[in-house]
Amino acid sequence: MEMQKKMVGTKRVTIQEKTDVTESSRRQKTDTEDSSNVNELALEIVKRAIAAAIKFVEETKNPIKNIQWLTHGEFTAEKGHRQIEKFVLTWEYQEHWVRRTQFIERKDVVHSYYYLYCVSWSIPTAVRPMLQVSASAYFTVKITKNKPPDTPIEVSYIFEGHSLVHRPGMTHFQEKWLRDIIEAKSILMESIAF
Repeated sequence: MEMQKKMVGTKRVTIQEKTDVTESSRRQKTDTEDSSNVNELALEIVKRAIAAAIKFVEETKNPIKNIQWLTHGEFTAEKGHRQIEKFVLTWEYQEHWVRRTQFIERKDVVHSYYYLYCVSWSIPTAVRPMLQVSASAYFTVKITKNKPPDTPIEVSYIFEGHSLVHRPGMTHFQEKWLRDIIEAKSILMESIAF
């Protein structure tokens, strides 16, 4: 009988030790998974903070430029043309680009007038002073009929072949956009036999 007590006691200890080891390994796995999740979350937060800091520094060094736009009461098609020319002059691009701004049309919509302009860009060379390929930016000036005359006009623009609508003072102009448009058109022109 005494021997049975020892065996039972030994079994209990053995069983208890196995249980402790199993629970301990489960805790370690959970702790490791929790640490992994926390590390991933912390890494993501740090990445976002660094990206925001870089953006802030870039905007401080190279702020997005804009102009003082006309009000509804001051606007005419010719003044809109001059304003777009003035705005495009705030963009940074190499001197070899030549541009031309033209008024396209005025659309009378239910509550607004839309004035449409096109700014065409090209790079003439001595070999080809009159290029067959250009890149365009299309500007829309919205004049709302029922807004007070002292309300600023609404201006937006898109680049040819792109669907992203830009607003003055919201994005940095990228000269690469123009080069990409011209390059795509040049490749297409080369593939067509005239």
